Amino acid sequence: MFVAVATISTPICSSSLVPCRHCNSESDSRKFANPLVLSWKKNHSSSCSLSPTFPLNKRTQIRFTVKSSSSVESAEYTEEPATSVKFHKSLSLPGCSSHLSLLGTGYREKVFAIIGVKVYAAGLYVNQTILSKLNAWKGRSDAEIQADSSLFDLIFQAPLDKSLQIVLVRDVDGKTFWDALDDAISPRMKTPTPIDESALSTFRSIFQERPLKKGTFIFLTWLDPSKMQVCISSNGLPSEVDATIESENVSFALYDVFFGDAPVSPSLKASVATGLATNLK
Repeated sequence: MFVAVATISTPICSSSLVPCRHCNSESDSRKFANPLVLSWKKNHSSSCSLSPTFPLNKRTQIRFTVKSSSSVESAEYTEEPATSVKFHKSLSLPGCSSHLSLLGTGYREKVFAIIGVKVYAAGLYVNQTILSKLNAWKGRSDAEIQADSSLFDLIFQAPLDKSLQIVLVRDVDGKTFWDALDDAISPRMKTPTPIDESALSTFRSIFQERPLKKGTFIFLTWLDPSKMQVCISSNGLPSEVDATIESENVSFALYDVFFGDAPVSPSLKASVATGLATNLK
């Protein structure tokens, strides 16, 4: 909040901040002079209040306060700082039994010729009921939580909805995206069963020959340890499920890619740990 002082030469309505003919006792034909103009940074909204509330006379000096009102965004979204991607603080997804709440956000970076290139932002959403199963970690610091793999394993094993939202920050070929996922999943599955192979084939088919444009949403939603839904949308939140993966080994391997001991996005796991520490105080 800040206070500004301005001098105007034409009466104004305190409700509109523009010269007002109805409040002017002089002729309606008089030209408006020196309208009050407020200039703001792009995408920054604000609200103003004036005192006093009666019509102001010619050459009146007024004092008013201006409050930032980005409250709609801050109330509904969290911005991932490295990519400026905004995540809903709460959302509902196809197949989920309740709303999911955002725990933390991060980003994935690939290094090409020693240059780091950000590929996507990511956020983890959970059914809030999961938090009631984590009482043993109440009062722990975010560093302690982040280092405790048993906590993240318990979150995965809980038969409650949780979802990873990926938002691409550059165009990516579907095959390239899958190959990167497969490279991370494969080392975590030493001896895939026929069920695992079938699940991987289904998973792969979703991305093959599918262009993924900047801004595309990919949701990987674990309904229980053995069932994961995949939703892809290039136009906001998804309205339908693209595929269901039914293999606990594949589901856990993918979860471990992001929340295991060697996560592909350290910033995401660290942010989730901070969110957990905050909620478990």
